[in-house]
Amino acid sequence: MEAAATTMTHSSPFRTWAAHLLCFVLPVTTLAFVSTGPHPWWLAPAFLLPLLASVIIDMNSRAETRQPDPNLPVWPFDAILYVLVALQVVNIVLLARMISQAGLFSMDAAVAMLLVGVNSGYSAIVVGHELIHRASPFLQLLGRVLMVTTMYEHFCTEHVRGHHARVGTDADPATARFGETFHQFFHRTVPAQLASAWQIENKRLANHSGVAFWLRHRVLQGLAAEWALAAAILALFGPAAFLVHLGQAFHGIAALEAVNYFEHWGLRRSSRKVRPMDSWDTDSRFTLYTLVGLSRHADHHAYAARPYQQLRHWEESAKLPYGYFGMVLLVWTRNDLVRRLLTAELRRRKMGPFAETASQAEPHAAAADPALHVSPELRDALGAHAAVA
Repeated sequence: MEAAATTMTHSSPFRTWAAHLLCFVLPVTTLAFVSTGPHPWWLAPAFLLPLLASVIIDMNSRAETRQPDPNLPVWPFDAILYVLVALQVVNIVLLARMISQAGLFSMDAAVAMLLVGVNSGYSAIVVGHELIHRASPFLQLLGRVLMVTTMYEHFCTEHVRGHHARVGTDADPATARFGETFHQFFHRTVPAQLASAWQIENKRLANHSGVAFWLRHRVLQGLAAEWALAAAILALFGPAAFLVHLGQAFHGIAALEAVNYFEHWGLRRSSRKVRPMDSWDTDSRFTLYTLVGLSRHADHHAYAARPYQQLRHWEESAKLPYGYFGMVLLVWTRNDLVRRLLTAELRRRKMGPFAETASQAEPHAAAADPALHVSPELRDALGAHAAVA
């Protein structure tokens, strides 16, 4: 097995936990915005300053390559996740209240769709992603609730049981191909992931029929919950709140898919087992602690059941030029530059299309039977995930 980074020094458990409190920057900013509105038109944009500052800090962040303490306690880090779940639910409710008073054609509405939407992507979806990988049915349920607030609950099914099994192959709709633009990827992956989730559930429920099939179908459960929430916002807070809710969900999904885009862009599986080299990482300290460990994506894919505070740095994985905040902005606005930077890194490391001994036949063969390259840890997690329904 590949060796992780040799730098084994690490912070004390308290310092590590305290660093992860940076993940509250965006949700608390969002809470301050939605709980104090409506605002004068000139004041509302000021709440975007922490988001702008996050991008600047992240693009200039120092590297974090230290490995986590293997003896970190669990409950303080799980407590962070519980608070983030509560903040997202409160923010969605307070957003609807604020827009019902401010109106659709207000500066509050414009700022809300961006600020709340980015927070839904960076906080709600990222935290939901962490929770749906846990073995606990209750934590998985919390992850699904978070995804419902972004109108993207089918991600829970497709990501765990589809993407993780097929990453780096043509069978995976969430793996961006070499040279693919974000515009091309977004329009391909969004419907393809929904179709994939639907097929996965149909296969799981192949022996069910009638009412049992429809009631146990997780994708249908998610769609029903998403639109029930949207309908409740419409009924209780009016059409403006309903439309802004959909707008923030769209921005959250766009942020998620920008992350999906660069996390595997151009990489092709060269072995049947998922390895750290099959994902992009960033060494940004700011990203690591604001996005509950998401930046250590290589270790996450190789060991999907590992909690965020225990994810490790890998020297062998391809490295993004900036942290996630900066990368998402560049993917949205300077996609040509992103593709040039990522191509240069793949060429430097002889990965993706530049791999010297890459075999294209093996990934295709592996894609035909995803069980061939599911790690024991992931197989256990998949079993727990399916058992919930």
